[in-house]
Amino acid sequence: MNLRKLISAAFMFCAVTAMAQDVKDPVVMTINGVPVTRSEFEYSYNKNNSEGVIDKKTVNEYVDLFINYKLKVAAALDAKMDTLLSFKSEFATYRDQQIRPAIITDADVEAKAREIYAETQHRVDSMGGLVKPAHILVLARQTATDAEVAAAKAKADSIYNVLKAASFDKELFTELAKKHSEDRGSVRDGGELPWLQKGQTLPEFDEKVFSMSVGETSAPLKTAAGFHIIQLRDKGDFFPYDSVRTNILTFIEQRGIRNQIINQRLEEMAKAQGPAVTPEMVLAQKREQMTAADPDLKNLIQEYHDGLLLYEISNVNVWDKAAKDEAGLVKFFKKNKKKYAWDEPRFKGIAYRTKEVADIQAVKMAVKDLAFDKWNEKLRSTFNNDSVLRIRVEKGVFKKGDNAMVDKYEFGENATIKEMKGYPNTATYGKIIKAPEDYTDVRGLVVADYQEQLEAAWVAELRKKYVVKVDKAVLSTVNNH
Repeated sequence: MNLRKLISAAFMFCAVTAMAQDVKDPVVMTINGVPVTRSEFEYSYNKNNSEGVIDKKTVNEYVDLFINYKLKVAAALDAKMDTLLSFKSEFATYRDQQIRPAIITDADVEAKAREIYAETQHRVDSMGGLVKPAHILVLARQTATDAEVAAAKAKADSIYNVLKAASFDKELFTELAKKHSEDRGSVRDGGELPWLQKGQTLPEFDEKVFSMSVGETSAPLKTAAGFHIIQLRDKGDFFPYDSVRTNILTFIEQRGIRNQIINQRLEEMAKAQGPAVTPEMVLAQKREQMTAADPDLKNLIQEYHDGLLLYEISNVNVWDKAAKDEAGLVKFFKKNKKKYAWDEPRFKGIAYRTKEVADIQAVKMAVKDLAFDKWNEKLRSTFNNDSVLRIRVEKGVFKKGDNAMVDKYEFGENATIKEMKGYPNTATYGKIIKAPEDYTDVRGLVVADYQEQLEAAWVAELRKKYVVKVDKAVLSTVNNH
């Protein structure tokens, strides 16, 4: 076969392979010229219509929602939001989180755990191993007077003499520790401390306990904490691996050591492939392998990519835009004012508590001539501008049941006002209104509705701007092939 025939055969093979892949996962729609495969659509549809979803959609009902989603992503790509460093960084972090764990195996983590164990075992055993003491502590802090120190020593000596008379009986030691020890951490356990390695306790305690024999009880020992009577219960080498394995594995996860293992392995793999290969290139190779073998993983990564773009473009065109468009909100509220009518009046004002009776009236005088949105700052600067908070205030538009003070003083309800320590005086100031005076009285509702309007207009614009083609024949095979 000559070279021309060989190349022709290779191209034919690629074409046949591509056709086979298309048949296996056909394109269900194109949006702005970008194909969406059936598997991607199925992944999104099934994820958003799984068990437990209240408002489930049929495939045909879901199509429009999916198209709107993809149209917004197309708008974000046109705006080059995928080139922003913030986007690239966040997306790469999430994407790599799906791939990096597969670079190593459980055996690699186990090997690291055994390495950490061996290092710890050698260090602990070379310093004298572990001790298991119990102690009775009589406090005598460094700030104690000479008389207080003498009293503490006398008490410790008295306890020691009782133990000595009973041949330092273990059960008596436990009983006396529960009764007299002032170490809150061990008193309930009869003075028994956890296994200790050298350097974990006060220097004097450390030196003494590691010099003792099992079963031995020390005379009162002075440290910075006071006087200790120590009884050594046991001593030995570092714990067996199996008894601390779970703790070491937890340590590996909490300290980010797993990531260190992965980074080391990536560097090793890159080095093995040659000087031109970087760890990032090795990770990209692994990603290609994994996404080729696992469509769900590929779709998950794509979903996160598109989701980040959707968030950014929606924030610019809808969410943040609506929240900051004061003129637009005012206009929208005036046009739709009837929609925000209330079934019953509200109280617009403040419910507050004061330390001093005189401040009840002072609060009212401070805000009476100000616009409602200026009250918070005025009250803060007038009454709470230093370390002493003279008043506690809740400002807003209240309906019955929202606030006990408002219920009692404004709506005449039989409400019980809970006391607040340091603020015995309670009052309200404001007015009863039958309907919202402006959009700020129902801001949350107005912003949400305005966002909905902006989004509908935006989607309509996108549907005019971008070409959408749906293959209904392929769509009919979703979850049915």
